[in-house]
Amino acid sequence: MTTVTFIGLGVMGYPMAGHLANAGLTVRVWNRSAQKSRQWAKEYAGTACQTIAEAVNGADFVLTCVGADKDLIAVYEGEDGILAHARSGAILVDHTTASAGVAERLAESSRKVGMGFIDAPVSGGQQGAQNGQLTIMCGGTESDYAKAQPLLQHYAKALNLMGPAGSGQKTKMVNQIAIAGLVQGLSEALHFAEQANLDVRKVVDVISKGAAQSWQMENRSGTMIDGEFDHGFAVDWMRKDLGICLDEARKNNASLPVTALVDQFYGDVQEMGGKRWDTSSLIQRLRKFR
Repeated sequence: MTTVTFIGLGVMGYPMAGHLANAGLTVRVWNRSAQKSRQWAKEYAGTACQTIAEAVNGADFVLTCVGADKDLIAVYEGEDGILAHARSGAILVDHTTASAGVAERLAESSRKVGMGFIDAPVSGGQQGAQNGQLTIMCGGTESDYAKAQPLLQHYAKALNLMGPAGSGQKTKMVNQIAIAGLVQGLSEALHFAEQANLDVRKVVDVISKGAAQSWQMENRSGTMIDGEFDHGFAVDWMRKDLGICLDEARKNNASLPVTALVDQFYGDVQEMGGKRWDTSSLIQRLRKFR
């Protein structure tokens, strides 16, 4: 039976690992907070491990979903890390949203010890993870992707190999750039409707039938109107992601004026106390500064 290790049980990793357990796979988990691992093991048929070394020993696949580049380097390259203790031939899949550079580094480090590596950041948020409806953008070799694809389909709505190592992360950057502009545009539109004393819900109902329609409008306009911002990806994490986008843009000479501006706007939201609000909270900035 296929043995899978999942490292990182945050709002995304916790349900993703659960889908693998529900599929009948042998799943081991490790989380920096051991309490979270024990909680997961009570809810699903799997094993909570005390160390990364214990979790990855003999595993066929090792999946990670942690915070940022520094966390990845620690769990992969640390003395107790994945590369030191996973078996030769294991396929390593990273779902963290991180830099393309760290993905390329880990792919090379994995290759040197006989392991495959795929950078596979996801989009779809906590709801997508819980429902097994994530979009997964992969970077790596075709052979490693072919081995991992059946596993990832347990929680994927869309799944594609975008190119060599780092390509998944670069594709995720494209995703975040697009979202930043969309959310700011929607925020401005709703704010304008409010200031014009229109029935904002009626406005959304009308314009959502035409070219202005988007996932953000469909899923977030109502909560934005109500001033509710606990429905998804936090502002702190979005700023981390946009920082990665802007760093990569400096390397490849891409021009991202709107993304840079929206990143500053999210900084304003953080200063307003909205670090853990979801990304649709950009509208609160407009309401405050009108």
